[in-house]
Amino acid sequence: MRAFTYERATDPVAAARIVAGKPGAKFIAGGTNLLDLMKIEVETPTHLVDVQDLDLDKIEQTPEGGLRIGALVSNTDLAADERVRRDYGVLTRSIVAGASGQLRNKASTAGNLLQRTRCPYFYDINMPCNKRKPGSGCAAIGGYSRQLGLIGVSDKCIATFPGDMAVGLRVLDAVIETIDPQGERRSIPIADFHRLWGDRPEQDTVLRPGELITHVTLPRPLGGKHFYEKVRDRASYAFALVSVAAVIQPDGTGRVAFGGVAPRPWRVEEAEALVPQGAAAVTARAFQGATPTKDNAFKLPLATRALASVIAQAKA
Repeated sequence: MRAFTYERATDPVAAARIVAGKPGAKFIAGGTNLLDLMKIEVETPTHLVDVQDLDLDKIEQTPEGGLRIGALVSNTDLAADERVRRDYGVLTRSIVAGASGQLRNKASTAGNLLQRTRCPYFYDINMPCNKRKPGSGCAAIGGYSRQLGLIGVSDKCIATFPGDMAVGLRVLDAVIETIDPQGERRSIPIADFHRLWGDRPEQDTVLRPGELITHVTLPRPLGGKHFYEKVRDRASYAFALVSVAAVIQPDGTGRVAFGGVAPRPWRVEEAEALVPQGAAAVTARAFQGATPTKDNAFKLPLATRALASVIAQAKA
């Protein structure tokens, strides 16, 4: 790990101003992803701004009947909140499906949204990776790609977004609130938050320099039955090969998002109109234009089977 300087922030705008004004500066909260990447020198920040003292650790009701979740609410506290368990079950289920209890105790809501890909070539500093070093190439293309993306990818990067919580938030149409170094606030629909890689795969999100996540807002509850189906190589502490977050209504209609397949939680609203027709119809539309590799082509039928399992459970 390389040397760095450190300070604790007491004000969101001041924290944003520091990070924007110091080249190589980064925010740190729980650090469950950033510190791992620093140890292997994938991330080499010169200055860390600790935001854990900011008053952003509460879950509050909104006037519209939803919930406003502070950026520093831990994954454990968010999943266990009575209101979340009752009204946003897909969120609780997606959080509990991720990582371990120890990590969930420390990981923050904002940090979970900002975690970086687990592509093995991104983690290996001896291999070319456009995400880690822009312009160096992508070793995953033509390499071993079993865990990597098959839709929304580009000829510069085929990595996936690794998280579970964000897939649940995508089904719920969450909104991410931020503040910038000038004190200006912005609301970003989660559908627009994570970028497709295109020709700039080093940019994971649409956040601007120094912009700090302060809250995640959930709209009014959807009702229906909530599911999070995660298919992985082992039963715990593993990232999704394919995951399905779904809310299915009594009339058979529903919302569906997929994880483990793209640079962001993958939801195609037009495909959701096909839920009453069955899983195959939904995935055929949701993955139209997919470009799987020989190693990860199995993800397409796997996504269909995982969604079929969810639909069957909803009918039971």
